Amino acid sequence: MNRIKLPALLWIALALSGCQRLFFLPSEDHYWDPADAGLIYEDVHFEAADGTRLHGWFLPARTEEAHGSVIFLHGNAQNISTHVVAVWWLPREGFNVFLFDYRGFGHSEGRATFEGIHLDADAAMRTALEMEGVDAERLIVFGQSLGATIAITATALWEGDAPAGLIAESPFASYRGITREKLGGFFLTWPFQYPLSWFVSDDYAPLDHVGEIAPLPLLLIVAEDDRTIPPHHGEVLYDAAEGPRYLWRIEGARHNLPLADPRVRQRFAETLRGWLEEDLDAAREPPDGPWTHRPAWP
Repeated sequence: MNRIKLPALLWIALALSGCQRLFFLPSEDHYWDPADAGLIYEDVHFEAADGTRLHGWFLPARTEEAHGSVIFLHGNAQNISTHVVAVWWLPREGFNVFLFDYRGFGHSEGRATFEGIHLDADAAMRTALEMEGVDAERLIVFGQSLGATIAITATALWEGDAPAGLIAESPFASYRGITREKLGGFFLTWPFQYPLSWFVSDDYAPLDHVGEIAPLPLLLIVAEDDRTIPPHHGEVLYDAAEGPRYLWRIEGARHNLPLADPRVRQRFAETLRGWLEEDLDAAREPPDGPWTHRPAWP
């Protein structure tokens, strides 16, 4: 009897919640203030289309003149106070950075849902483009993990002036697919991976939208040793995308850590600068380094 109790309860819990809450692990508390590390930032308050009040940080470029701007969409846990570690170095490279919290994360109001976080991404794009010194032609969208997944769909659905490019680090191809994999990786839920995964909505699956990103350049970055979101998700998205698209597979890297390698950071910054100068092949990789890659065109 006890053997079937846990799966049965899990089934009920997933059915009642729609599985959405399993994708969001927010914290309201900020754990770190960028000012403690000497970073300059501004608090930004803005609203999503449904009136939800959101919060973000704007980090201005530390060079005399900004090369461009980056809007950053973070992963599924905690808030911008921890995820800023992924982008704190970009102002030093001459880029403005706008990072924000989805509803229910950090100082943003509300509760996260699939529909809501895409409204938040849309609002963040609009807010960024209203900032002084930020224009679409010199704006790069960068998402990491869940944020990379959101970034692909949100950019494809964006109805404003197109940004200069999109970088997605460790995205998953679909919400239903990653749920099935996680359920299949645990012996108690393995028998239920297919029926339970159908409780997950795939209305915003990036696999259905990645083909709409072109002609914007798309760079997919996957970590070879990622056990959270295996690299095959990025490869599936690469195959479904239209050119110009690029895939970096970072050797030895784990989840959320490809940019911990200074060589990857350097090439990342070079790619941003190249795209802003309309050199779409700036994302091509040299033969040496911690990565393998696939060509821009099939």
